[in-house]
Amino acid sequence: MAWEPRDPWGQRGNDPLDEAWRKAQDQLKRWLPTGGFKSVIWVVLAVLALWQSVFIVAPDEQGLVKRFGDIVRIVEPGPHFKIPFIESVVTPKVQKLHRLEIGFRTDPRGRTRPVPREALMLTGDMNILSVEFIVQYKIKDPRNYLYKVANIERTIHNAAEASMREIIGKGKIDDALTVGKAEIQQNTQELLQRILDQYEAGVQIATVQLQDVNPPEAVAAAFKDVASAKEDREKLINQAHGYRNDLIPKAKGEAAREINLAEGYAQARIARAEGEAHRFNQLLKEYQQAKDVISKRIYIETMEEVLKNTDTIILDTEAGSNVLPYLPLERLRGSRTEGRTGS
Repeated sequence: MAWEPRDPWGQRGNDPLDEAWRKAQDQLKRWLPTGGFKSVIWVVLAVLALWQSVFIVAPDEQGLVKRFGDIVRIVEPGPHFKIPFIESVVTPKVQKLHRLEIGFRTDPRGRTRPVPREALMLTGDMNILSVEFIVQYKIKDPRNYLYKVANIERTIHNAAEASMREIIGKGKIDDALTVGKAEIQQNTQELLQRILDQYEAGVQIATVQLQDVNPPEAVAAAFKDVASAKEDREKLINQAHGYRNDLIPKAKGEAAREINLAEGYAQARIARAEGEAHRFNQLLKEYQQAKDVISKRIYIETMEEVLKNTDTIILDTEAGSNVLPYLPLERLRGSRTEGRTGS
């Protein structure tokens, strides 16, 4: 078969595609009345224009209508119209909670791997920590989010890493490892929001959450020893506090008991002294009325008090003359025997 060159600007001869198109036109003209083919074309164009002019914004989205690349209006969720072939629509999800991982990455299987270049940070007391955290944010201003900052996700990622490094660099390692995590998260979120607001990034930071804060693997064993020593110290301190809390109440109880006893003794002595003073005053009145009787009474009572624990009996001359003398030989013999044994 000889090759016949064709004029690219002329007719293409018996092209199979042209032939098929002509057959389709002829068949359609047979089916349709005169002018029907043009009507179908116009109907198809009208349907296509209507399809291009209607759009729907989902409940979690906002619609940004652009005309020749410029945003002319922002629409809320629901059905809307636009100029076909001239206006276009972008529908960012403004209710979606976006997530960024800094210091680590999660693969599709849910396994995580560290990213040391992002995770390693220097604390204010010159220690190194491996800090892994996530940032969650929403779109606050879709216009700024889409067109104000180039590569918005990378910008948020870098700003979050810089904010965390600044906060970690101002604190101590113990704060990041123990009780200071909540404060670090709050301060980082506030600093990150200020930075993004300065960039007019159009995002709202929802949370900054620390996932894992550990010393680097090279010094992890030493940090564990230090942590163990601190735990032992806290344990001993708590034991000392417990002993103090047990001893002090007992000592206070003993002191209160002694004070109460002393106060009771003082009250008893005072009451006794007041009673004796009152008795003396009464006795004084009686003495002034009958001095001889009261003097003899006082003498007898005094002698009874002095001699009540002795075996000696004292009688006057008149009473003694009528009493048979008695010599306790058994008692005297026993006293002599005790004296010899003692000597």
